[in-house]
Amino acid sequence: MLFTESLRFSYEALRANPVRSLLTGLGMVIGTASVILVVTISLTSRDYILQQVEGIGSNIIFAYFVSSGPANPAADADYIKMGDVEAIRQNLSSDIVAATGVMSNFDQILIGGKLQDVKINGTDGDYAEVRNIVISSGRFLAPGDVTGREKVGLLTDHLAERMYGTSNAALNQVIKLYGLQFTVIGTFHERVETFGQSEIERDTIVVPVTVLRYFTPVERIDPLYVQVRSPQEVERVAVRVQDLIESRHRTGAHYRVDTLTAILVAAKNISLILSLVLVLVSAITLVISGIGIMNIMLVTVTERTREIGVRLAVGASARAIQLQFLSEAMIVSLTGGIVGILVGVSIPLSVELFADIRIPISPVAIVVAFGVSCLVGLVFGILPANRAAHLNPTEALRYE
Repeated sequence: MLFTESLRFSYEALRANPVRSLLTGLGMVIGTASVILVVTISLTSRDYILQQVEGIGSNIIFAYFVSSGPANPAADADYIKMGDVEAIRQNLSSDIVAATGVMSNFDQILIGGKLQDVKINGTDGDYAEVRNIVISSGRFLAPGDVTGREKVGLLTDHLAERMYGTSNAALNQVIKLYGLQFTVIGTFHERVETFGQSEIERDTIVVPVTVLRYFTPVERIDPLYVQVRSPQEVERVAVRVQDLIESRHRTGAHYRVDTLTAILVAAKNISLILSLVLVLVSAITLVISGIGIMNIMLVTVTERTREIGVRLAVGASARAIQLQFLSEAMIVSLTGGIVGILVGVSIPLSVELFADIRIPISPVAIVVAFGVSCLVGLVFGILPANRAAHLNPTEALRYE
């Protein structure tokens, strides 16, 4: 009965000052909603970064020639060859999905009546899967195109639109490369834009590597890509790729074998640090809200000193007075927390509804926000409640 009466008295006291109660609880609404929104933003940012990195290629290892050593000039034999790609396919077949290589060169083609430089990449049919290439129209290179040295090619969407207006219009068109006629069999783009930081530039043509080899003075695969079956095996397979490449070339030649694992780990660490900083800022907001609740409750105790004296004089215990004022602080804090949770959840859901974007909402953040709301009301309500409970009844009755 004591707890029920305390809740009833607390509700009536808060209802007697609705504006004050609303403004006091507003701080908790903002603070609690901030916690949920901050965690949601952090999770969304992390997922986006990881999606972008993984979109470059799933479980990817890439290798390239670095140098022949300080005392040796670079030689043709030091460069990674298609033979190295084939050796990796044969020796690591149980650990990898595919291996491919890229050979690059340049040529000029007619665009808008002017000769302009374009990048020519020679590769094979595995390249599209390894590098997550999206075929916009037509098809990618088939095994027969590579083994048969067919004069076919694919244009980037950007180049196709510059030359023919649309991607579809580029299909079956004939372009001249190195003085020979090539038929356009498709157009493509990277699943994740690398803005020219990979071997694919905005104006790039992909042809069979066996054809491009005739127009490059040195056979040089740069980079070599390997797609591993399992993310857990990437580092182990990377070591095997390094050993295999080095064993096929002269001693002293240096090769770099990298993975996306380090980038993914860095992205996760950045996201974690960002989350901690933002949560800390939200926690400060909640603490400020708690101080506001305590301040208002202390003012309330002062305003209601005579009421407290009357209740003590007619037999109310100090515990009952303490419970009443603590209940008022908890009601303000919990109500603000619940409303804040609803606001914090409804905003991401509204964005998903109208923008068709998946925004993850963390159940842990909701539980933590609610728990912190309870804790704030309890901690910052104790001091006003104790002050009210320890008022002297005689002095309280004389208070004006």
